[in-house]
Amino acid sequence: MTSSTVSGAGGHPAGDIGDHTEASNADDTIYQAALPDNEACVSAAAPELRYRGWKTMPFVIGNETFEKLGSIGTAANLMMYLTSVFHMTNVDAAMALNAFSGTTNLATVVGAFASDLYLGRYATVGIGCIATLIGMIILTLTAAVPTLHPPPCAGGEEPCAGATGRQLAVLVLAFVFIVAGAGGIRPCNLAFGADQFDPRTDSGHRGINSFFNWYYFTFTIAFCVSSTAIIYVQSNVSWWVGFAIPAALMLVSCALFFAGARLYIRVSPEGSPLASVVRVAVAAFRKRRVAAPDDPGKSLFRTRHASSLVSRLPYNEQFRFLDKAAVVVEVKSEVDLDGFPKNPWQLCSMQQLEETKCILRVLPVWVTCIVYYVAFAQTNTYVVLQATQSDRHLRAGGSLEVPPGSFTIFPMLALTVWIPLYDRLVVPWMKRLTGREEGITLLQRMGIGMVLSSVAMLISGLVEQRRRDLAVLQAATSGGSMSRSKVSPQSAFWLVPQLAALGLSEAFNQVSQMEFYYKQFPENMRSVAGSLLFSSLALSNYLSELLVSIVHRTTGGSEEGWLAEDLNSGRLDWFYFLISAVGLADLVVFLVCANWYRYKVCDDGHEQDADGNP
Repeated sequence: MTSSTVSGAGGHPAGDIGDHTEASNADDTIYQAALPDNEACVSAAAPELRYRGWKTMPFVIGNETFEKLGSIGTAANLMMYLTSVFHMTNVDAAMALNAFSGTTNLATVVGAFASDLYLGRYATVGIGCIATLIGMIILTLTAAVPTLHPPPCAGGEEPCAGATGRQLAVLVLAFVFIVAGAGGIRPCNLAFGADQFDPRTDSGHRGINSFFNWYYFTFTIAFCVSSTAIIYVQSNVSWWVGFAIPAALMLVSCALFFAGARLYIRVSPEGSPLASVVRVAVAAFRKRRVAAPDDPGKSLFRTRHASSLVSRLPYNEQFRFLDKAAVVVEVKSEVDLDGFPKNPWQLCSMQQLEETKCILRVLPVWVTCIVYYVAFAQTNTYVVLQATQSDRHLRAGGSLEVPPGSFTIFPMLALTVWIPLYDRLVVPWMKRLTGREEGITLLQRMGIGMVLSSVAMLISGLVEQRRRDLAVLQAATSGGSMSRSKVSPQSAFWLVPQLAALGLSEAFNQVSQMEFYYKQFPENMRSVAGSLLFSSLALSNYLSELLVSIVHRTTGGSEEGWLAEDLNSGRLDWFYFLISAVGLADLVVFLVCANWYRYKVCDDGHEQDADGNP
């Protein structure tokens, strides 16, 4: 028994299907060419495929579950590892993690293009799994081998020894492999699992929906286990054991993935759908001096997409400067006898034109989401440091302490609890109130998430003010210095409200973002749409790194600045207030973009949202 391979529906081949109407400037007449129906133009049917559906799920879901356990267990506590084992300063560790997280998410864009152009999803996921495993093994060695990390601090006033160039090189090498692995796995694993079900059958549709539910369920379980059990081992038992466990889980993930290789449906790479976007830009530039058509909706070069799965898009008046890409200047030189463009870099179809406009309309909204995620970049850096300098005992006077990195679980818990409540209670109520099927539109939900993000940062600043004031008061009453009394008597569980607010913000904004990109992008560009979310996360990490660097340099450095090495000597609360203010400014820009935005409409007039309003 061998695996089955199927070719995907590609962009706009030479034999596009449908009716073509062109306007000729030479004789000011309308040229029409009728083509046969789809059935007459479609090539011979592909060989019958055997979709094995749920038979492949033990391997696919097992691979994803163990991969998430391994990758989250490795990344969740890196802030503490860099500061306690590699003796980095808080600012340097925060900037390093922002760069690592940003590059990891940005790598998904490269992975998506590699999958579409050359490798296909099966090979991309497989290579990603192996690369991640290698990176985790190297990271484990940095903790297990004494020569690969700095010696422990001697204690007293003597500064800790920093890492050597060779030690940092090995650490960076581990990160490089982990980044490469994430770039292959993240953009492809969800789509690869859905590929295993036959989309033409009712059972296949039910299987795909059920698979999505299982995917997010296992992600939640993996996040909770990694943020508690694995972090506890890293913080209280041994760093190398805490890293060896995720590496072992990743090995199991690889074994499960390749064990099902003979059962999988493998969709062949079909080329990048963004090629048509580039063609539209080139054609519009080459025809920039051509007169604009009086009635573009009727006179532009029209065609249907080769795949019946891709909706035909009507003309939209936004970005009219691109319309010239679909204007026929001279029929004989631009259109062949079959009614197709002779040069796709000189003449594009209206379908290609409108697909390009869909992408351009989404981009302003996407840019505002980059700024939105800056608040989330703090959860794995300064929130962890806040927990470190707070009382982390489960009860007063107890001996059991919660590891600082485990507090990152609370946003996920809030999101997990809120989503079913929203779906079952809030949506029906809002549906009766607004008359819309989904209660409120996607852009409205994203706006609510942005408001909650700024509120979360405001709460963060107030909680940090209280934590710092109690630490100062404790130092004054005990007669000790603040440097010796770094841990505030405030319970670390005061961080839960801000983290829960971030979780609710994510439930409104990030979940809606995923749906927004999926619905508003053309069907043949949805793999690219999936990478947009990761690319915004990546750029937000870089933006956060830049913000940390600027604030650190302009407010006094590591001793007395806002982001001082000892949080009790700094003003982290002001940093949080700054992020909240930036978030509110970003919200204003988002509202302008949302008011300007027009939802995608199919040729039959059906919109991709409850209505056309933002």
